[in-house]
Amino acid sequence: MSTPSFTHLTQLAAERLGAKALLCSDDFFAEKENLLKAGRGIFIPDKYTDRGKWMDGWESRRKRTAGHDWCIIRLPVQGHIHGLDIDTNHFLGNHPPFASLEVCTLDENISLEELSSEKIPWQEILAQSPLKAGSQNFFEIQHDAAVNYLKLHIYPDGGVARLKVYGEVKKDWGQVAANELVDLAAALNGGRAISCNDMFFSKMDNLIMPGRGINMGDGWETKRNRTPNNRDWVILKLAHPGYIQQILVDTHHFKGNYPDSCSIEGTYLNREQNLASAAWRTILPQSKLQAHCEHSFEKEIVDKGPFSHVQLSIYPDGGISRLRLWGTLER
Repeated sequence: MSTPSFTHLTQLAAERLGAKALLCSDDFFAEKENLLKAGRGIFIPDKYTDRGKWMDGWESRRKRTAGHDWCIIRLPVQGHIHGLDIDTNHFLGNHPPFASLEVCTLDENISLEELSSEKIPWQEILAQSPLKAGSQNFFEIQHDAAVNYLKLHIYPDGGVARLKVYGEVKKDWGQVAANELVDLAAALNGGRAISCNDMFFSKMDNLIMPGRGINMGDGWETKRNRTPNNRDWVILKLAHPGYIQQILVDTHHFKGNYPDSCSIEGTYLNREQNLASAAWRTILPQSKLQAHCEHSFEKEIVDKGPFSHVQLSIYPDGGISRLRLWGTLER
């Protein structure tokens, strides 16, 4: 099966981004929180708990009464949903035959008691649909409103390894003051890693995740390159066009494999233009890096923009944990 194009958008229901599984009807065999973890889930043949087989997903018990099971999830930000992956990886004799999804927009401080009431204005965006066992079940979604709460229904019971919700962050930029510094690259603000020449060891998306990297795998790392004068690169689409005032390049956890140096360029593209027409300008000239260290740049910035996209280059190869680009908005 080919991967749908919507999977290149931001994964809004990611635990590492701040999504939380708040309530469910039943998670007797495996906890609801697993739905939001990274990857597709693993299987350990001989691992059991006092409740039965250990599974890396959300799994309810076999239902002996009327009804079906459900789980409510809060997204870290409001977003427009374009696609779903209801992944039943490793759930073979115990997957749900069907699933549906409802959404709504609520105050993020709503109580769990209120959230479980029948007054919540849930709106269905995925009608009850068949699921395949041990598979990524992709669904394209057409829904215009930005939402921040989800309710996954499974019929009648069973296990789902992961729920991935792909879309675009909806941030109210009107609430950002003219001189306020925001991280223009941050995934939580709507920034996206859209292209790179290599991500052999770890993915480019990690660069703009919240917090510092938790280990060496939680960053962007390229393979060892033997070509003289090699340069590896990644391109980010900023959450909002803006003027870059401060830069942080973090090589946290990268000790024997950090890049020798890096540089950053920027371009400004309107909606009709694409990267093929980009005219790149130097933001940060090639600068030395150290192992396992946060590098701050401000006086070194030679062009503040405005920019809509940036390209981080590393020389000759290696790993970067996080990239922060603090700036002000283009109005």
